Amino acid sequence: MRLFDLFSAEVVKLDLEAEGKDELLEELVSLLRLDRKSEETLVKTLQRRENLGSTGIGKGIAIPHCRSLVVNRLRLAYGRKREGMDFNAIDGAPVHNFFLIVAPPLEVSNQYLPVLGKIAQFAKDPDVPRGLMALNTPADFLKLLDNRGS
Repeated sequence: MRLFDLFSAEVVKLDLEAEGKDELLEELVSLLRLDRKSEETLVKTLQRRENLGSTGIGKGIAIPHCRSLVVNRLRLAYGRKREGMDFNAIDGAPVHNFFLIVAPPLEVSNQYLPVLGKIAQFAKDPDVPRGLMALNTPADFLKLLDNRGS
């Protein structure tokens, strides 16, 4: 399993507009193109997860994630907020890059935790944060994943 195989250009937004954490979660969830009720449920679940502890892992990266019945398979999205925002990240720095992971409670392929780990590992690559900030198109994001996201 490679990160490149789990993303598509349709779930990548390089100019997130949100001003606050809740609005940002809504904007990320909207990339999954679910019905309105499912989106609302998912945002509430992600908010509860964030209340347990921030998913900001440092170096300008956050990985909001949860399990929910509103999806029937693993779903991912990526968003970038160039100017960054406070997301209570572990290092206290603003977060620019957001990787959303959502999976059903019972997942036959059992990819949720391995994908979470792969994204965290991808983010630790010293060239990745700079590479993410240099992206111009969703295709550039996919190319970076193909090159760096083992």
